[in-house]
Amino acid sequence: MKNNQRGFTLIELMIAVTLVAAISTGMLLAMRTGLMTLEKVDNRLQDNRRVVALQQMLVRQLSSVMPVVGQCGPNRAAIFSGTAQALRMVTSYSLADGARGYPQLVDLEILPDPQGGYRLIENEHFYFSPFSAVDFCDPQGYTPQSFEIARGLAVCRISYREYVPEAPNGGGWLTGWNRPNLPAALRIEMTPLRVDPAKLTLQTVNIPIRVNREVLGQYDDIQQ
Repeated sequence: MKNNQRGFTLIELMIAVTLVAAISTGMLLAMRTGLMTLEKVDNRLQDNRRVVALQQMLVRQLSSVMPVVGQCGPNRAAIFSGTAQALRMVTSYSLADGARGYPQLVDLEILPDPQGGYRLIENEHFYFSPFSAVDFCDPQGYTPQSFEIARGLAVCRISYREYVPEAPNGGGWLTGWNRPNLPAALRIEMTPLRVDPAKLTLQTVNIPIRVNREVLGQYDDIQQ
């Protein structure tokens, strides 16, 4: 009778240990799954925040363009110029210091992406006088110091809207700009090569330029 009771007790103990082990394993698996899900959500949020920050940075840089000149060749000329694949300008908004930094000579270039499609890169240099642009008159291409704004783009091109004083909304859109004064607006079209519905992507930006100062014009102070 005692042997039977002892055996029954051992069986109960083994069952209890097995149940505890199964419950512990299930709890650990549930915790692991929850932590992995939390990590994926956090990574996705970080990616979306980065996209939003890049979009805001691009808008602020383009809207803060400055009507300045640079020494490229024997004569001074307006720095702002561009094609459908590249744009050179001076802006008061920098990557490192935002609106508090020094003016920056910025090159935006659209280059082939090694992983397919196109990528939009940026090169920044301090602008402190027309002579500071001497070494950066031509597109620089990708360098170790280049900042990559977007990659994996199926379409990426730059357009410039004519400035027409008589037309508040400006004239037509052009694929290049070599005029001395600034355009009425800038557009950078961006279409991703692969669309992930769960992630944000950089959108096409249309930026009006409020500066209508003549870049090569002479302005005199009026004294009363």
